Amino acid sequence: MISFWFTEEKLGQAEKTELDAHLENLLSKAECTKLWTEKIMKQTEVLLQPNPNARIEEFVYEKLDRKAPSRMNNPELLGQYMIDAGNEFGPGTAYGNALIKCGETQKRIGAADRELIQTSAINFLTPLRNFIEGDYKTITKERKLLQNKRLDLDAAKTRLKKAKVAEARAAQLNTSQPEENNIMIWAEEVTKSEQEVRITQSEFDRQAEITRLLLEGISSTHAHHLRCLNDFVEAQMTYYAQCYQYMLDLQKQLGSFPSTFLSNNNQSSTTPVQSVSSPSVLASASASLPSVSTSMVTSGLSELKSSSGSRKARVLYDYDAANSSELSLLADEVITVYSIPGMDSDWLMGERGNQKGKVPITYLELLN
Repeated sequence: MISFWFTEEKLGQAEKTELDAHLENLLSKAECTKLWTEKIMKQTEVLLQPNPNARIEEFVYEKLDRKAPSRMNNPELLGQYMIDAGNEFGPGTAYGNALIKCGETQKRIGAADRELIQTSAINFLTPLRNFIEGDYKTITKERKLLQNKRLDLDAAKTRLKKAKVAEARAAQLNTSQPEENNIMIWAEEVTKSEQEVRITQSEFDRQAEITRLLLEGISSTHAHHLRCLNDFVEAQMTYYAQCYQYMLDLQKQLGSFPSTFLSNNNQSSTTPVQSVSSPSVLASASASLPSVSTSMVTSGLSELKSSSGSRKARVLYDYDAANSSELSLLADEVITVYSIPGMDSDWLMGERGNQKGKVPITYLELLN
């Protein structure tokens, strides 16, 4: 009867061991990272492949570890139709010739589209998917273990509390009705419960440390995903620049046709087709593409990594250090950076006054 009463637990009555605020914040940051990484990843897949049936097919082939059959994409299919129509109408006719030239351009755009999808999948989608299916699954597993250890610790604390209450009651009863055996039983239960609390507390602390170390890696994940995002933006920039150039070339080719064939029903045959290939337009388009500055920054970082000197760098974004080996950063501040042998390619050493630590490269802009 004593054993049954002692082990009985009621839902919601066990005392709860609270996690420290730092660990709670890390857990919240990990959940937020997982949520938005999934949303960005799925919407990027929709952007790159709007056809849901094609996405499902690619998913199935990926799970089967087989390569999906190669098919024409929409620009390539349109280009093929235009070429076939142009040949049918006659390559020697103005319309047939124009269709063939447009079709060839559409197929080039389709090839650029394939390159964008392939590059984005490797440099952007794959790292995001690896985080969701790899790192975050490991975090989830260790977090569940931590939750179980916490429940074990809570139950042990509750049993110890009950044993001490029962021991005190037995001591009070012993003053009126001496029952030494009963007191000894509860004293043994208290000793056993205290030992159980020590063991479960040790296991909980160990699991909390493991979980904390994994969660602190989220900051490094953000730095890695930022680099992947830069790669994605560069791939898009290359794609749109190629498409723009292809259409400029096509417009020049069509502009060589007689003006009679270039006019439509709402225009006079003497109205010239406005060209977007003027120097001012090309200059403004070139100025809007950050390829030059991007390559300069990349080459500057590469030179710094391979040299033993130091450079000044402006911080682009706030960064919270994950541990004591890293340096927290504030946006727009200027720090000194340098590389040391054996350091990971994504990091540099940063100094601010008498403070120094590792800083992620993707958060920096080197100054001349």
